[in-house]
Amino acid sequence: MNGISRLATVISLASLFPLHALAADSKGAVEVVHWWTSGGEKAAVDVLKAQVEKDGFTWKDGAVAGGGGATAMTVLKSRAVAGNPPGVAQIKGPDIQEWGSTGLLSTEALKGVAKAENWDGLLAPQVSDTVKYEGDYVAVPVNIHRVNWLWINPQVFKKAGIDKAPTTLQEFYAAGDKLKAAGFIALAHGGQPWQDSTVFEDVVLSVMGVEGYKKALVDLDQNTLAGAQMTQAFTELKKITAYMDPNRAGRDWNIAAADVINGRAGMQMMGDWAKSEWTAAKKIAGQDYQCVAFPGTEKAFTYNIDSLAVFKLKADRTGDIAAQQDLAKVALGKDFQKIFSINKGSIPVRNDMLNDMAAQGFDSCAQTSAKDFLADAQSGGLQPSMAHNMATTLAVQGAIFDVVTNFMNDKDADPAKASAQLASAVKAAQ
Repeated sequence: MNGISRLATVISLASLFPLHALAADSKGAVEVVHWWTSGGEKAAVDVLKAQVEKDGFTWKDGAVAGGGGATAMTVLKSRAVAGNPPGVAQIKGPDIQEWGSTGLLSTEALKGVAKAENWDGLLAPQVSDTVKYEGDYVAVPVNIHRVNWLWINPQVFKKAGIDKAPTTLQEFYAAGDKLKAAGFIALAHGGQPWQDSTVFEDVVLSVMGVEGYKKALVDLDQNTLAGAQMTQAFTELKKITAYMDPNRAGRDWNIAAADVINGRAGMQMMGDWAKSEWTAAKKIAGQDYQCVAFPGTEKAFTYNIDSLAVFKLKADRTGDIAAQQDLAKVALGKDFQKIFSINKGSIPVRNDMLNDMAAQGFDSCAQTSAKDFLADAQSGGLQPSMAHNMATTLAVQGAIFDVVTNFMNDKDADPAKASAQLASAVKAAQ
């Protein structure tokens, strides 16, 4: 049974339960389930909450801790089965299509807003297609994250005798050796499955290139998954794991980011939401920290689009539907897009903003990200992130997570065996 069928079967039980109305003020209320809970992320979502409340609606916050979103998805499915889904929930990538197939997402609520605000004209097809179900908007995209970043503390690099950011895997290993010799953690990392697979997909992209990445982690081609290049990717992953803190198990990503920010570590492989932690710490891009594409991935952009999906409400809940629509309008407006991305570390989804980032006050990291997004959207270098729910179903993603995490935590793991296990696990999960 594929992911959509599994979800549809579970959610169909919702018909056995009545929907529970949300308490609302005179204009309406919107409950939002999300996992933006780290310091920088919370500052970002608070901006949206403040504007919705300024417009006279009640925001009911449903924050669920856990950077990868797995816990939030468990909560959301439980709510749906109980017949009590929230008004809006953070859902991404193929998951939006799965939820759309259940009939629980609203295909009507956003029609007027999308037309009035010209969403089709503002968004790149890679963005708009992600948040539509059968041609109708069922979610509003709020930002674009680049996943394949390497974050560097230049002061730590200087202390370790490293004079520039690595541009190849060999330079990366050389920098790691110098950092370890100088007493620093070379690569800050949190030992959680989604973080492990964030590193893995960067390595796959570096070793196999854009075409190989797409065949393996987007198309799920069996020959590529079990092939010699994938074995090489696992070989490089084993080398990279040796530069991580051995006490990384279970650590949240923002705790790992703090090690780099505070000078205990030299590097972190993480998407640009990590920049929100640097911003919250009052650090300046290009001065206090560097952001560069992970070595070997300079011509690629693995993306993660944060989206807020709108759930179907009973027709008599006009105030709550109006609150959903207000949230959507605010979320895609220029003011919020700028403030949210500056706080979150991401870039806006609006093409009219991506073309003019410097004038709008975005830092050097965001300017580079926007430039690369637009270029890679034309060249084919723009690819959905497997590790961040953009490329495949949760079932397939979970199978990949298991293989990768088991490999990274087994010092005797064999790369060739791992690639064969990966192909087998993906096939079983499809």
